[in-house]
Amino acid sequence: MKRVRVKVCGLRDGETAAKIARRGADAIGLVFADSPRWVSPEQAREVADALPPFVAAVGVFVDSAPAVLNRVAEKAALHYLQLHGQEPPEIVAQVDRPVIKAFGVRDGRWLEEVRRWLDGVADHRRVAAILLDAFKPGSHGGTGERFNWKWVGDARAVGALEGLPPIILSGGLEERNVLTAIQVVQPWAVDVSSGVESSRGIKDVDKASRFITTVVDDVPELSGGFWT
Repeated sequence: MKRVRVKVCGLRDGETAAKIARRGADAIGLVFADSPRWVSPEQAREVADALPPFVAAVGVFVDSAPAVLNRVAEKAALHYLQLHGQEPPEIVAQVDRPVIKAFGVRDGRWLEEVRRWLDGVADHRRVAAILLDAFKPGSHGGTGERFNWKWVGDARAVGALEGLPPIILSGGLEERNVLTAIQVVQPWAVDVSSGVESSRGIKDVDKASRFITTVVDDVPELSGGFWT
């Protein structure tokens, strides 16, 4: 059976991150951009060091210079760089970690933007995934808002996603809607932040556990094309 991965984003302490990882999270997100979930490189290293084997530490950045990305990635022991700003495709060749590029989906033309960006990447093997989030002016994610998942589902249905890196779905996900989201979009992974919080910036381990269990145990087997 094809399994959907789970990334829980916005962790700030090693103890909570370790608990969520042990509940089945595949990746933990560490936010270095302006946010209630911001962490310093030292805090991020504490979280990364607390994770069990094979759970990835993902750094989330907005328009940071390549030198900063590389320095923080080394200091915080990051496995991936998740870029949420207006980073040019050339940055992929300038950083030392695989890139997850985030795109804010505002309408059915989202795929044109993604393909234009990918056209500028010299080596697509260094793009680990693309992340699709809700577009909100002045925001770079973590808003708890969702976009119209059908825009992605319709593109998949006609084969328009062929050749794309794996898709990570984000934006407004929670335990109650994640199964519907997966059935419509058929992503490689889902990314949750505010949907598993007790208050803004504070993760609830039980909510995260229920979210992960819903994804891991309740998702039905999906049709072909799932890994795009």
